Amino acid sequence: MVNTLLSPDYIFETSWEVCNKVGGIYTVLSTRAKTLQTSHKDRLIFIGPDIWIDKENPLFIEIDSLYKPWRLHAKEEEKLSVRVGRWNIPSNPIVILVDFKSFFDIKNQIYTNAWNEFQVDSLHAYGDYDEASMFSYASGRVAESFYRYNLLAEDRVIYQAHEWMAGLGALYLQSSVPEIATIFTSHATSIGRSIAGNLKPLYDYLFAYNGDQMAQELNMQSKHSIEKQTSHYVDCFTTVSDITNKECDKLLDKKADVVLMNGFEDDLVPKDKSYSAKRKKARLQMLNVANKLFGTHLGDDTLLLCTSGRYEFKNKGIDLFLESLNRLNYDNDLKKNIVAFINVPASVSEVRKDLLDRLKSKENSDFPLEMPFLTHWLHNMPNDKIINMMHYLGLKNRKEDKVKVLFVPCYLDGKDGIFNTDYYDLLLGYDLSVYPSYYEPWGYTPLESVAFHIPTITTDLAGFGLWVKTLKNQHGISDGVEVVHRSDKNYSDAADAIKECILSFSIKSAEEIVQIRSRATAVAEQALWKHFIKYYYQAYDIALRNAQKRQLK
Repeated sequence: MVNTLLSPDYIFETSWEVCNKVGGIYTVLSTRAKTLQTSHKDRLIFIGPDIWIDKENPLFIEIDSLYKPWRLHAKEEEKLSVRVGRWNIPSNPIVILVDFKSFFDIKNQIYTNAWNEFQVDSLHAYGDYDEASMFSYASGRVAESFYRYNLLAEDRVIYQAHEWMAGLGALYLQSSVPEIATIFTSHATSIGRSIAGNLKPLYDYLFAYNGDQMAQELNMQSKHSIEKQTSHYVDCFTTVSDITNKECDKLLDKKADVVLMNGFEDDLVPKDKSYSAKRKKARLQMLNVANKLFGTHLGDDTLLLCTSGRYEFKNKGIDLFLESLNRLNYDNDLKKNIVAFINVPASVSEVRKDLLDRLKSKENSDFPLEMPFLTHWLHNMPNDKIINMMHYLGLKNRKEDKVKVLFVPCYLDGKDGIFNTDYYDLLLGYDLSVYPSYYEPWGYTPLESVAFHIPTITTDLAGFGLWVKTLKNQHGISDGVEVVHRSDKNYSDAADAIKECILSFSIKSAEEIVQIRSRATAVAEQALWKHFIKYYYQAYDIALRNAQKRQLK
C-alpha cells in the first residue's frame, strides 16, 4: 500500500533574500512561488528582512488591510514590528517584512538559549552574524505569532528556513512551537565555500576534512555552528544538489533527507517576435558600448560571450575564463572576432564620463579610451583581481586582437548608467555563455542562459552541470550545454577545454546555431519547477511526519 504524502495547509518560507535581490536564493524563491501559489494560493507566506524602512523597496507592495488585526496585535501585544504586503513578482505571494532591530537588546539572552537548547556557539560571532541571527530569530517569532493568532490547531504548517542566516528562527520554533514542522535548506555550506575561497583544495581532500576543525582554522565557528546544529535538529534537512550533499555529509556530519534541485520559470523569457526584437536591440547596444571603448567598428557577426555572477574570482571560475580567453586569442584557428563580457558587480565609484560622452556622440572614433575594457571606474582598481589578471595575461583589447574583454562591474538593474538595461534583457543578446565554476552548489546562471536560448559552458563541479550529465542526448555544446571536467589539479586542461569549445562553436553555421539554441532551450524545459516541485512535496511530508512524532514524545 502506497502512503499518501502529507501536504501542508500553510507554508512559511524565510530568507534574507525575500524581496531583497542579492543572490541566487532570490531566484529560487521568486520563480518557485508561482508553482506553490497555484497549489497553496495565499497560504504560502514569505518572511523577509525589513531593511528598506527609510526608502522605497520596489520589490514590495505594502497592503495595509492585509492581516491588519493580527499585525496590530503583534505590534501591541508582542512588540513585533512588521509590514504586510505582496512580493512584486508575477505570482504576487504574500510577504511579511520584519523589523528586527529591537532584538539586539536581548541578543545575549537569545544566544544563551540557543546554546543551552541546541549547542549553537555564538561566542565567535563577527561580521554579519548578529544581523542575520536577529532577523532569523524575529522571523521565528513572527511565524509563531501568526500561527497562534490566525490558524487552527489542525492546520498543518511548514516553516522552511534558507541558509545559515535563517537557522536560528527554525530552532526557536522547534522548541517553542513544536506543532510547526521545520525544514532547513543549505544552499552551500559556509565551510565548503570558505575552504574553496581560501584557495585550499576542496574536492581531492574532502574525505579528510573535519568541519569543526576547519571552522576553527578559518574563523568560521559561529556560522558553521548554527548551520550544523540546525541541520541536525530540524524535522527535514535539505540541500540543492548531489555535490553539495556530499559536502554536507562530510562537513556538517549530516546527509540531506531530500535534495531540492533548483528550477526555473520560463515566463520570464520573451516569446517569438518580442524575443527577436529584444535580442537585436541588446546586440546593438552591447556592440555600441564595446566599439566606443575599443575604438573599433565590430559588426553583428562578432561572437558575443558572457560570464556573470558574484565576484568570487576562483569559485566562479573568472580566473579560468580569462585564461581560456587568453589562449583563444593566440589560437591561429580562430577566425571570428570575439567580445567577452564579464558582468560581475565590484566596488564601483562612478560611471566613466569619457565613455558616456562617446556614447552620446554620433561620431565613431578609431582610438580606444584609456583602460579600454572597463565601463565604470572602481574604488580600488590597483587591487582588482580581474584587472590585474588581464594585465598579467596581456589582454589589452588591441585592434589586432581577435578576442577582446569588457568588464562591466555593476548590477545590471536598468540603472547602471551605461546600458540602463536589465540583465535578462542583455542576456538574450549573447551567442554563448561561460560559467566555469570551481565551487557552485547549483548554478543558476547557466540555467538562466539556456532558458533564454543561449547555449552555455559549465563544469562538473556545479550542481547544474552534474544534473545535465544525467540527461539523455547530452553530448556537449552541440546539444546546448558543454560540461567541462574540473578538479583541484586540472586548471590548464580545463582552460584548454573551454578554449576548444568556444573555437568549435565559432565555426558553426547559422543553421547549426539555430539547432543548438533549440537544444539549449530543451534542457531548460526539463528544469522547470513543474518537474522539480515534487521534491519539495517529499520534504514537506518528511517534516510533517517528524513533527508529529516529536509531539508524541
